[in-house]
Amino acid sequence: MSGLAPIDALTVLAIAVKAAGYAAALLAMGGVLFSAVFSRLAEPEVLRLARRIAAGAALVGLAVLAARFGIRAARVSGMGWDGATDPTMLSFVWQSPLGAAALWRGLGEAAILAVLLPGAWLWIALGGAVAVAGSYAQVGHSLGEPRAALAGLLVLHLLAAALWVGALAPLSRAARDPGGVPLLHRFGRVASAFVAVLALAGIGLAWLLAGSLPELFGTAYGWGLIVKVAMVTGLLGLAALNKWRLVPALETAEPGAASALRRSIALEGAAVAAILVATAAITTVTTPPVNL
Repeated sequence: MSGLAPIDALTVLAIAVKAAGYAAALLAMGGVLFSAVFSRLAEPEVLRLARRIAAGAALVGLAVLAARFGIRAARVSGMGWDGATDPTMLSFVWQSPLGAAALWRGLGEAAILAVLLPGAWLWIALGGAVAVAGSYAQVGHSLGEPRAALAGLLVLHLLAAALWVGALAPLSRAARDPGGVPLLHRFGRVASAFVAVLALAGIGLAWLLAGSLPELFGTAYGWGLIVKVAMVTGLLGLAALNKWRLVPALETAEPGAASALRRSIALEGAAVAAILVATAAITTVTTPPVNL
């Protein structure tokens, strides 16, 4: 299959660490966005959870950055694991686009830690979230042409995805009792907008990178994207079930509604994890058709 790079143990590790970095970034950004969007409606304990997750994820993200540098150096050096600590190779990676992206991501994740502080510090954290999203536009497939369109669509796609991912744990906490129903309903209404942004930006990115529909079925990138779209479709199905069936059931105090909703949200989290692994694999071992 065209556009598929060789896969070895180091590549598998690179995919796993990249997926962990995606998860950390989305949780960090999403916790901040959730705290800003739902600050007046969410219960204090729900907001505290969102902020703590954001800060914890930001710290994990900083650690992942260091790991990715070593793995990248090992992969490009041809020296195997010895390249991970070779000063020359590490310097080479630092001067590559990954270095610039890591700088912005590191600064953004450090700024996100301000979410733990009260008042106007939330604006610092929001700026950090935007910086983290922007850092992903400096590496990978988004470096193609048209550069501005790819970068803009990717940032929108990431921020919309982050709000969804960052909301899962707080919503699960809110689903413990009927008192969380107003927040759950409000999230469902807001979700209609950011899911549309997520989908439209994703479609735009896919179109620009694939070039044409036939290319999807003849390349590793295309098949990877098809698998990812199938996973996202399942995720949207779970979200629809929550909005139209399980949240109303919680509102009317149906027996078992709270536990059913929390299980569904947990399944959403599992689906997100699978999507992130697929995304990491696509961006690590495949080449978009427009670049072949």
